[in-house]
Amino acid sequence: MLHLLCKMRGGGQSPPRAAGREILHSWLGSCLAIALIALLERHATGNTGFPLLIGSFGASAVLAFGAPQSPLAQPRNLVGGHFVSALAGVSCGLLPAPLWLTAALAVSTAIAFMHLSKTLHPPGGATALIAVTGGEGIRQLGYLYAFVPCLTGACLMLGIALVVNNLSAARRYPLYWW
Repeated sequence: MLHLLCKMRGGGQSPPRAAGREILHSWLGSCLAIALIALLERHATGNTGFPLLIGSFGASAVLAFGAPQSPLAQPRNLVGGHFVSALAGVSCGLLPAPLWLTAALAVSTAIAFMHLSKTLHPPGGATALIAVTGGEGIRQLGYLYAFVPCLTGACLMLGIALVVNNLSAARRYPLYWW
């Protein structure tokens, strides 16, 4: 037990704060990506209630623009992680089980499928959870949820990440595609 507690102390110093230009690029990219998806939702879908912007895209923006060098932010992970997780979430949401169980199964199954497909993207857990807990409008989409908003929104974010992250000479995105 003492060994476990000792490991929890940490041991290193926290990393330095990002440079001002890095912060600006992160801010600009995330602002553009979320704004574009939200504007498309408003103008393309009108007042239908059809979602294009989901909460897990906020976390994806943190990775794609705040940590573009992370393996978890690369295109395969960004796009594939949302898509695979949405499929897992919708599938678990169809089970005749209580919400607490379908929610747990959605997240854990999404993690397993992301590992299997080499698309681990932490916001994917939220994407799977939204498929189960996102309300009647999301549930009525069924497997369409995996394509719109998940795949479509992730591809839009990727497009903006490719442009914004490469505006800076200090950044290179992606590090790899597959």
